[in-house]
This record gives sequence, structure tokens and C-alpha cells, in this order.
Amino acid sequence: MTVPPPRTATQGTPASAAPGWEAFRPAVEREVRDFFGSSRRRARILSPSFGRLWEILEESVAGGKWMRPRLVHLAYTAFGGTDPAACARLGAAFEVLHAALVVHDDVIDRDFVRRGRPTVGAVYRDRAAALGRAPAEAEHAGHCAAIIAGDLLLAGSLRLSAAAGGLHPAAGAVADVVHEAVFASAAGELEDLLFSLAPDAAELQEVLDMERLKTAAYSFEAPLKAGALLAGATPARAAALAEVGRRIGVAYQVVDDVLGTFGEPETTGKSVESDLREGKRTVLTAYAAGQAEFEAALAAFRRGEAGLDRVRQALRRGGAEAHALDLAAGLVSGALELSAALDLDPPLRAELVRICNHILTRER
Repeated sequence: MTVPPPRTATQGTPASAAPGWEAFRPAVEREVRDFFGSSRRRARILSPSFGRLWEILEESVAGGKWMRPRLVHLAYTAFGGTDPAACARLGAAFEVLHAALVVHDDVIDRDFVRRGRPTVGAVYRDRAAALGRAPAEAEHAGHCAAIIAGDLLLAGSLRLSAAAGGLHPAAGAVADVVHEAVFASAAGELEDLLFSLAPDAAELQEVLDMERLKTAAYSFEAPLKAGALLAGATPARAAALAEVGRRIGVAYQVVDDVLGTFGEPETTGKSVESDLREGKRTVLTAYAAGQAEFEAALAAFRRGEAGLDRVRQALRRGGAEAHALDLAAGLVSGALELSAALDLDPPLRAELVRICNHILTRER
């Protein structure tokens, strides 16, 4: 499903003549490289092993999609920002924040592989194993190192966001947005954990709220809002744009749930079994909870008596997949209707349409 092209809107604020994303991206990449380079040099003064940790961290962020810095740049240019260096630094802050939360998420999920590559925790787990530690002890060592690494990246992202604001009048508001993104993500992670422990399935709206806090808040809402504020947008305009981002971000996560069960790992880079085995609450499982066929298939799957295909069939027959895709389409449509009502600058609206179409047509 795709969304309609943008309507022509009266420009509420002038778009700056700043370069497009592809021309601007190297500036963000330089900021990220400088962040890791400076941290690595400082770390080596303290100890060689600490310097090596920063090398591993820098390697772990290579090859990202740079979605969050792109959203920062999109909002910043749409609202007439004129300081590319500040925008690049703020974009780097969100990229480093994403890296931090990914490192911590791998610990929470007990994952040692992400997109076919060893995680930070896996590197230290394997080092402990090579030193003769038992598997459980080696895994614990890996998780400990990853927690330390994630904490360092979190601190770094906050430092970058503060530097981006500089003496700008909105510096405090921009820093508050990044802090709130971290705060919301932690709340979402906690809810996700507690849902997996609870005997009763979470309600669909509870799952959507959790996914908004855990991912949409820092991946879509905050980059758009912070970029707009840094450019000089009013708090009301920035908050309205963040609401558009919230809907897009939740839609993205709903589709992610679908890919996490029905996707092909070779294409998506995601395991299609881990969420189901570990009792993760997703939009799919929340919708199908209580359906006899699904409950029986899931129980058999977790006992090792049935394959994933049986669970997939039960979810499809029960309408969970179709409902999730319809839900994502509705969220996207609502986001674009809101963006049209806000009278956003046409390039910003057009890019939001492109992002929405990408979300709804991601390959499985």
C-alpha cells in the first residue's frame, strides 16, 4: 500500500538553501568520526583496553542507515536553519544515542549477533571464553562490557546534543528533547520486559504505547522536534511536527513486528523466532491472544513440537497480520493528514510522504 502524493502547501516558514541530505551526510559522518576519535585517544591515555573498547564501538556503528540524523536535517532545513555545523552535531548526537540503545537492547534480549555481525557483548564474551571461562561466565562478561559501552555512548550523545545547542536560544529546549528521548526509551524497555514476564497478554493499545516509548520517541519524534527547535521553530510548531513523527514511528514499529515474524532474515537482518520464543509482546501476539489456534501453535512451538510456519499460519488465519498492516497504513495516513493541516514546507511534506511509503513497502 502507498500513500497519495503531497498536496501543494503554502509555505509557513522558508526552507533554507542548505544542501540536501546526501550532500550534508558527510558532515554528520565527520562529527561521528571525530566523537569516536577523540574518545579513543582519551581512553588510550587511561588504558590500552579502554582504547580498544572505543575501537570496537566505532566498528559497531559502521553501516547504519543514518535515519535519525536525516530527520534532524530534514526538520532543520525546513524551518530555515542556518548553522550546518550545529545541525551536523545534533544529527551525530542522535546516531550515537541510537548506538547506545542498541548496545543495551542486545544485553536485554541476550543477543550476540546483530545483522550478521558480532555485538559488542559477543566480542568480550569470546575473549572470556578464550581465557578458559565457562560459557555462563563468559556471557556475563560480555553483558558487563556491553553495559559499560552503552553507558559511555549515552553520555556521549548527551554531550554532543549540548554542544550542538551551544549559545542558541533554544539550546536548553533541544537538550531537553534528547533527555526526554532517553527517558521515554527506558520506560518503553521496562514495559517490554514486564510484558514478557506477565502471565496475561498485554492489550493491543498497551503494546502500541510501549513501542512508541521504546523506539518511536527517540527515532522519529525527537529528531524532528529537536531539529525544528534548533532551527528556530516555535515550541508549538516543533511539538506538532513531533506528533507527526510519533505516528510515523509507531507505524514503523508495527511493520517491524510483522517483519520480525513474517520476514526473511536474509532480507531484514532480523530473527523471525526470537520474539516468539522469548514471549515478547508484539502487535501480532496482542491481537491474536486468546485465539485457540494461535495459543496452541505458540505453545507447541515453544516446546519444540511445531515449527514457525504453524505459528505464522495461525496468525494469518486469525487476522493478526492483516490487522497490523492496516493499523500501520492508518497511522501513516493520519500522520500525513496532520502534516498537511500544519501547512508544512513542501519539501518537508514530500520527504515525509517518501518515508511513509518506505515504511509500508519494506521488503519481507
